[in-house]
Amino acid sequence: MIQNNLLAGVTPKLTTNIAQNTATPAEVTKQFSEFLGDALNQVDAQEKNVHKMSDKFILGQVNVDQLMIASEQATLSLQLTTQIRNKVIEAYQDIMRTQI
Repeated sequence: MIQNNLLAGVTPKLTTNIAQNTATPAEVTKQFSEFLGDALNQVDAQEKNVHKMSDKFILGQVNVDQLMIASEQATLSLQLTTQIRNKVIEAYQDIMRTQI
């Protein structure tokens, strides 16, 4: 089973501060931006890993199975990131359409 670690380890940090209700809006915004930055860095690292593994595959140092698993993980992470971006844009457009 392939596991995506894109969201691992970050959610408890956000929910802890929200549950305690001690975080200011600026702190929550900073934490959310750090979460997004970390997630994008992980997606980038997975893409770079696939490129390194494909080079090793050409040299015969990596099995095709390992390369395909890394490639699928990177693809799924990129698709997840794209869907999250689409939902954020959709939510923003919904907010902009609301009449006051």
